[in-house]
Amino acid sequence: MEAQRLSVPSYPASKAAAVLVHPHFARHLGAVPDIETIEAIVDAAFWASLRREEGYTPRISLAFVAPGEVTRPLRLERPIPLTPESLTRVSPAVVRPGIHLGVGREGDELWVWGATRHLPPFSFVLEVVAPGLLVIKHSRGEESGKFVNIAVIEGDRVKVVDESAARFPDCPALLYSLLGMESQFTGDGSVSVLIQLAVSMREHGRGGLLLVVPANSRQWGESILQPITYSVVPPFTALTELVYADPPGALTSHWQGAMRRAVDGIGGLTAVDGATVITERYELLAFGAKIVRRPGWAQVTRVAVTEPIAGTSAETVEPTQLGGTRHLSAAQFAHDQRDAIALVASQDGRFSVFAWSSCEEMVQARRIESLLL
Repeated sequence: MEAQRLSVPSYPASKAAAVLVHPHFARHLGAVPDIETIEAIVDAAFWASLRREEGYTPRISLAFVAPGEVTRPLRLERPIPLTPESLTRVSPAVVRPGIHLGVGREGDELWVWGATRHLPPFSFVLEVVAPGLLVIKHSRGEESGKFVNIAVIEGDRVKVVDESAARFPDCPALLYSLLGMESQFTGDGSVSVLIQLAVSMREHGRGGLLLVVPANSRQWGESILQPITYSVVPPFTALTELVYADPPGALTSHWQGAMRRAVDGIGGLTAVDGATVITERYELLAFGAKIVRRPGWAQVTRVAVTEPIAGTSAETVEPTQLGGTRHLSAAQFAHDQRDAIALVASQDGRFSVFAWSSCEEMVQARRIESLLL
């Protein structure tokens, strides 16, 4: 059986994706994969994503890296050809998070040389998320285990994440500072707690609403139906204590495990009907809270919708166009509580962040699911 040849991709979007993402890796990598290599990897992964292995959809993460560039690689005596058939067969062995199939090139062919859990910074990574849904990422480095999404390929559409979205002043600044979006495009391994919470909210698949309010104010209570059924007294601070622990703690596996459990604990609460409320210091105040219009405040009538995708622009819509009750409530809360933000996960995987923009004098809804895949 032959490996994936660089000259015969059959998935049309693979070429477009390769051309669009290659400049990003060229800016950061010395030995950057060329356009033909990226194209061939995308092509093989796409066709593998449409296959089945004993009834299961392949979930694969491919990293273009040499075995000598990683620590403790699992090396195969005989490399596997990079073909949809081979990727489908081996996919059950690497379905768990954090395991990457290592891809290398020999002449005009690409091969899977083995697997690794460790990647050098800015390594090219392609993840199969679902049938026909691929994400191109780069690694931040071995210590953090985090990744930065560069592009999302869905069917015949390639969406490139706009790096400039996090590098220029934005209104409201609170949105990017709390989400840590500036660290999405750096290799410093910064902890973006709300990004982790957003991922956790999407994973339970039930939809959810998370409100982030100022730590030293109870004004947000004017937008919540009283009494709150599931109010937390005193505030639960397990996540706060981990986030503000000494920096060396973030480098230990014990700390990282504790963070995952704390994040998933709060993320799970968002599955309860109503809103979960935390402070900007990640203190849990309530869950299952019902949002109401703040007394004396007008009903929100328009929202500016944006997405951090290159080539897109803001669109002003009526709140009823955003989704169901959860989205309407989030927009109203952001309108009435202008020093707070609302994060909304939809059951279909969409994810939006609502915040008041003093620049536009209206609520902004930012679609960020492309950052969370």
